[in-house]
Amino acid sequence: MLKLKDIRDMNTSELEAKVYSLKEQLFNLRRQQAVGQLKNGKDLTSIRKDIARIYTVIRERELGLK
Repeated sequence: MLKLKDIRDMNTSELEAKVYSLKEQLFNLRRQQAVGQLKNGKDLTSIRKDIARIYTVIRERELGLK
């Protein structure tokens, strides 16, 4: 799980690369879930939340809030 402070320390291009990486991980976990190989379903939730945190920080930067 990513900390918000760590996310805010990254620049926008690093954040976009991290989102891409997390989406690949999410795809692989969903595939494992479909075939019944997924051991821990909480991984799906934590990755989705990390992606949402990153998108929130990117949007804050676009709006100039932080």
